[in-house]
Amino acid sequence: QVQLVESGGGLVQPGGSLRLSCAASGSIYSIKYMGWYRQAPGKQRELVATITNIGSTNYADSVKGRFTISRDNAKNTVLLQMNSLKPEDTAVYYCNFGARRYSWQNYRDYWGQGTQVTVSS
Repeated sequence: QVQLVESGGGLVQPGGSLRLSCAASGSIYSIKYMGWYRQAPGKQRELVATITNIGSTNYADSVKGRFTISRDNAKNTVLLQMNSLKPEDTAVYYCNFGARRYSWQNYRDYWGQGTQVTVSS
């Protein structure tokens, strides 16, 4: 069984910073991609940022220049550094891994349980 555990959410004032972390536990053969998504109340879940196994990154336009995604392959961990936070960044943030447990498996998506980020004065 693969589990993703997120940490680092909380309440921050506009202009502040937070760093989210997501670590995978369990038996994993390889991870193809990692990413962060978010869902605000009454809205659909949306992509925030992704990073591939070779380090290629992709960001939503709304977070470019403010958020940075990175990964630690040895620890099966993905980080999201969020700077210059705005009230519209308030949402539940979910991490996502595309991983497989055995070499003969296809990759499948795994999701974390979500961590709340609230940006408010």
